[in-house]
Amino acid sequence: MRPSSESLGLYLVTDAALCGARGIVRTVELAVEGGARVVQLREKHADLAEHVRLLERLARVIDARALLLVNDRVDAAVAAREQGIRVDGVHLGQGDEDVRRARELLGPDAVIGLSANTSAHLDAVAALPEGTVDHVGIGAIRATATKADHPPALGVEGFALLAAASPVPSVAIGGITTADVPALRRAGASGCAVVSAVCAADDPLRASRVLSAAWTEAAPDR
Repeated sequence: MRPSSESLGLYLVTDAALCGARGIVRTVELAVEGGARVVQLREKHADLAEHVRLLERLARVIDARALLLVNDRVDAAVAAREQGIRVDGVHLGQGDEDVRRARELLGPDAVIGLSANTSAHLDAVAALPEGTVDHVGIGAIRATATKADHPPALGVEGFALLAAASPVPSVAIGGITTADVPALRRAGASGCAVVSAVCAADDPLRASRVLSAAWTEAAPDR
């Protein structure tokens, strides 16, 4: 049975350049120790073998304390799982592998996320067989330099409108800082995905703890 994506919390998307000399693996290790619940490996320029090697190292330091997803590369997730590496699933963009094909390849226990930035994208998710997509990533919340081709910034209000229309849980992404987290959770986010807020931080452990605390403090029943 795949893990629930109803409340994903702090969701780290990796960026090797921003991690610098510290590296992706050490940055992820610190982020998970600080409270990150999801790690999405995003390595646009790595080949299949490099992806699998990185996933093996990440799975080891995560040690089942967070979900481990792969950006775009269904083949890497399949190859890693065939080698017994704990990879929970993938996150796909609108131009990547079809989510139905990804579900077929990865099986019913995998976590599959999909970028969805318009009402039309959400309508398409609603038309899929139930259980095809576990959650959608909605953004960009703010303009960000970590993804040059990101769609126009939605802001919190724009996110709230799309999240309310989504048939599956929604993760906010794009230029998010700690100050944005409470409003995004109140707007319906099941998680907040960050890149530079952790990868570029001098102290990723502290940055993750602060972001996680902001998420927890914004829980509806508090």
